[in-house]
Amino acid sequence: QVQLVESGGGLVQPGGSLRLSCAASGSIFSALAMGWYRQAPGKQRELVAGITREGSPTYADSVKDRFTISRDNAEKTVYLQMNSLKPEDTAVYYCHTNIRGLNTWGKGTQVTVSA
Repeated sequence: QVQLVESGGGLVQPGGSLRLSCAASGSIFSALAMGWYRQAPGKQRELVAGITREGSPTYADSVKDRFTISRDNAEKTVYLQMNSLKPEDTAVYYCHTNIRGLNTWGKGTQVTVSA
């Protein structure tokens, strides 16, 4: 069983940056595709960025050119570097993977972008 623990959220001003981390337990991390989702109040959870086990990234249009997803298989960690943050990026950010059809989520980390 893989457990995911997010960290790195916080309060930041518009235009600022944050780096989120998702640490995974277990020995199969390098074989997993990973993703970052977010959920704002009153809205559905949405995919922000994903990364294949080979390291190929994909991004939602709303974050392209501002966010970068990466992974360190030795550290069993996936990162989300967020630059040029906007108030509309405010949300709880969740780390996700799917193992043999089972969705696995972290508990989330709050990101608030406000002056």
